[in-house]
Amino acid sequence: MSSELSVDHLLGIKYLKPEDIELIFKTADHFKEVINRPIKKVPSLRDITIANLFFENSTRTRLSFELAEKRLSADVINFSAASSSVKKGETLIDTVNNILSMKVDMVVMRHPNPGAGIFLSKHVNASIINAGDGAHEHPTQALLDSYSIRERLGEVKGKKVVIVGDILHSRVALSNIFALKLQGAQVKVCGPKTLLPKHIESLGVEVETNLKAALEWCDVANMLRVQNERMDISYFPSTREYVKQFGLNKKLLESLNKEIVIMHPGPINRGVEITSDIADSEHAIILDQVQNGVAIRMAVIYLLASKIKQ
Repeated sequence: MSSELSVDHLLGIKYLKPEDIELIFKTADHFKEVINRPIKKVPSLRDITIANLFFENSTRTRLSFELAEKRLSADVINFSAASSSVKKGETLIDTVNNILSMKVDMVVMRHPNPGAGIFLSKHVNASIINAGDGAHEHPTQALLDSYSIRERLGEVKGKKVVIVGDILHSRVALSNIFALKLQGAQVKVCGPKTLLPKHIESLGVEVETNLKAALEWCDVANMLRVQNERMDISYFPSTREYVKQFGLNKKLLESLNKEIVIMHPGPINRGVEITSDIADSEHAIILDQVQNGVAIRMAVIYLLASKIKQ
């Protein structure tokens, strides 16, 4: 197995090879053990400076990256664009060049525009990690989701995974589809027709509009949040209607003739896509996903940084 990534940036899962994912997972295994030690820090990136640029609010992803960076002993600069000069009309390039003039080696960026990370990687001399670009990709979330499946079920290959909910507005869904297919899983999507992209089948996934049928089929159900903040029109009659057709509750789970693994990228709308008794049950690996997020992000940062050092 190669000991280095085939890419210089993590812009999206679609640019990775299966070997890259395998390497990230092997590296994350090592860091997961580090996180569980009494002293959780390693001096691996003592001479690397990382800037976290968040042009969109995100508490969980930002904290997870920050923790990963600090566990690796990197120097960290946090930049929240919501309260910055971007509001005063400064361009993305200006903002980043100002930050790079502070001798930054790596930029972790979340941006509302799809392709912002790719644009950036062509214009600045630093390693870019995409922490979510619009409704396009969110590669570290997909990696931690696959890693969590591997941890619970032994491997991802051959597993049946259904992604349920708002697929249309979800970067998590797209990155997950790419990552799962790359590792040889079978993927279905399930949700209201209005929340499924028109050409979703061209990605090699099947559409199922009946939640019970989808759950009967799958080994893993990844329940996505309905992204009301990205909706400028109403995509379904009411939340109550959505819950009735696509909400996961205990009764539905117990009606299946088998056990399945429940995932959720968070934040959870409890009582909408998933009820509290399921979110907190032993079927759910939601908190494992959070813990694995730090190990996966440590692995990605470490592997990209080792390419900078060469």
